[in-house]
Parts: sequence; C-alpha cells; structure tokens
Amino acid sequence: MATNGIGAALEARSIDKHFGSVHVLDDVSLKIARGETVVILGPSGSGKSTLLRTLNRLETIDRGQILYQGTPIPEEGQELAAYRCEVGMVFQSFNLYPHKTVLENLTLAPVRRGLVNKPEARDKAQKLLNRVNMADHIGKHPSGLSGGQQQRVAIARALAMDPRVMLFDEPTSALDPEMIQEVLTVMKDLSDGGMTTVLVTHEIGFARRSADRVVFMDEGRIIEENTPSEFFDHPRTERARVFLDKIIHH
Repeated sequence: MATNGIGAALEARSIDKHFGSVHVLDDVSLKIARGETVVILGPSGSGKSTLLRTLNRLETIDRGQILYQGTPIPEEGQELAAYRCEVGMVFQSFNLYPHKTVLENLTLAPVRRGLVNKPEARDKAQKLLNRVNMADHIGKHPSGLSGGQQQRVAIARALAMDPRVMLFDEPTSALDPEMIQEVLTVMKDLSDGGMTTVLVTHEIGFARRSADRVVFMDEGRIIEENTPSEFFDHPRTERARVFLDKIIHH
C-alpha cells in the first residue's frame, strides 16, 4: 500500500507529447507516491504506454517536467543510465538477450555498472531467480523458455539493478492465458512488498486486488482516477463506463 506523508517517487507535470500531428499526451499530470501501486487503464491509443515510456525517458516530451524524488530526471549520459537503474522497466516483448543465458542476462548490467563484482552478481541472480521461481532454468537461453518464464526472467533482470520504482508496460499482453497468472503473481509479490509500481495493463483482476489507485486515460488525457473499488464499481465518467462495460462483459 502507499506510504503516506513521505512524498512522491515520480511525478509528471503538465507533459505534452506529439508524434507528428498526433497529440499523444495532452497536459498530463500524475504523481506516484513512494510504495504506491498505480494501474493505468485505457483504450488502445489513449497514450498510456507513451506516458509510461516518458517516465523512463524512452520517449522525450515536448513540454512539461518529469521529476524523480523531486528532481527533474536526467536527459542523457551517465546520469540517465543511473536513473534507469533506480527506475526499472519491463516490456511486453521481454527484451532479453537471446544469445546469453538466464544467468548472463541477470548479471551483465550490474557488473558493467560496477554495482557488484561477478561472484556477488551470480549470488544475487540466484536469489532473484528463486524469488520468481526460475532458479532451475539459470543455464538456459531465452529460446528454451516459455513466454511466461521469459517475462519472469525479465522482471528478475530489472530487479538485479536494485530499482526503487518498477514500470510495467503491458507485461502479460504477449502471453498465453495460462502463463499470465505466473507473471501477475510475481508482480503482486512486488507490490505487497512495498515496491513503487506503475503498471499499464488490461488485467482487471490484478488492478482490483493489488492497485492502490487506478488511472484511466483516453485521447491522451487522464480523465479519471480513483481507488479500484470506486473506479470499477462507480465510474464517474461515461467514457470509463463504456470502456469497463466492453472489457468486463465482452
């Protein structure tokens, strides 16, 4: 649950983003408290994944500010690389190194960044793989893993950098239905453990059980945000009501 009174981990202030003539993010402001789990919902093309990518500066913004612990996020160089260690991101497409083993995927970045030496990195990788129930696959390459297994490795790889915030961009959308739950279980454990988490997903069950707040976007704007129970049971806007009716009843 959110830790009250400690301040914001991440904050977007009046950000705008265009892709050509398309106004993808339109004066978006969002504050994420430390320890909070926020789920971002919305129809395709509403800007939710773009918003998430701007929080990690994978997309630049045209106007506004993004702050991490009250300070504008770095724009480039070593400072940006250090920021991305603290604000980890997991994608729908896994993005594992295909030519490296599971162990190598987890140890490469921490060793290169000088966070740990190789033996320490291996020990840490083993513990993280135990945490996501993937220790038995430590010597395999990604091609030998199911989609759900690859995604759990991707989460462990992000955690190997000791992030304070985790961003998840539709991490279950590329998975078969039977694999989705194993990934959601890992994310719920992170949330329950107090990790600051921002998640773009259509997994309504996860949002109901694990989110502190639901943010609903449409046409590049945040048009509604509330607790999960209030948002799902008593949506305030017609657009949210239509969206929920489609994804829950169809």
